[in-house]
Amino acid sequence: MAPVTQNLFRFFRGGAVENESPEHAAAGRVNRRSSGLNEFSKSISGREGLCILDLGSTSATNISRLTGMGHKVCTEDLLEAAHDPLLLVPEPDGKKAIDVVRFLRDSLAYQPQMFDAVLCWDVPDYLPESLVKPVVERLCTLMKPGGILLAFFHTRDAGPDAPHYRYHMTGNDMLQLQTSARGSTPVFRLQRVFNNRHIENLFREFASLKFFLARDNVREVIVVR
Repeated sequence: MAPVTQNLFRFFRGGAVENESPEHAAAGRVNRRSSGLNEFSKSISGREGLCILDLGSTSATNISRLTGMGHKVCTEDLLEAAHDPLLLVPEPDGKKAIDVVRFLRDSLAYQPQMFDAVLCWDVPDYLPESLVKPVVERLCTLMKPGGILLAFFHTRDAGPDAPHYRYHMTGNDMLQLQTSARGSTPVFRLQRVFNNRHIENLFREFASLKFFLARDNVREVIVVR
């Protein structure tokens, strides 16, 4: 396995988890029910020792909840890694493009079929275009057959200024959404909108997909490897 240089990932197997400050933990959070999360929770309940990958910003809430269920958790902030300026390389026309090979060398560097479940959240909506397909293909190789993945996709009605959130699991079907911004400036901007056919094509190597249309212009998808 290639060494990880830029993007460090961490495993958690229970025990103490560094808590967020009370001010940071409460900032900009709203509660939201999630049918997709409910399906995900049912899949991992009653099965100790699963290996779960969380691709969002590190959440002490998620880590505590999942390790409390007896699972191992690995966190990797894929969007932060994808926007590393060191990944940009010059092209012949003078423009800069992301070095996809380097990104995949430094990110998602795990053994094949390592994960039973993946919390993908809305990462594909915010990833640079050149990374979307390679990331999903890599996730396919990292998941065990029958493994489950939860992803969120914005609908066209969400608009180009849809806020980016950090997702905190507070119940089997309940999330706290925390606005991801520095002051009034969004950390990440919505890059594209996938329709159902686009999503099906994106996950065409997987066994099955199940869609849930939420009320807040988000399409939730459960994908089975």
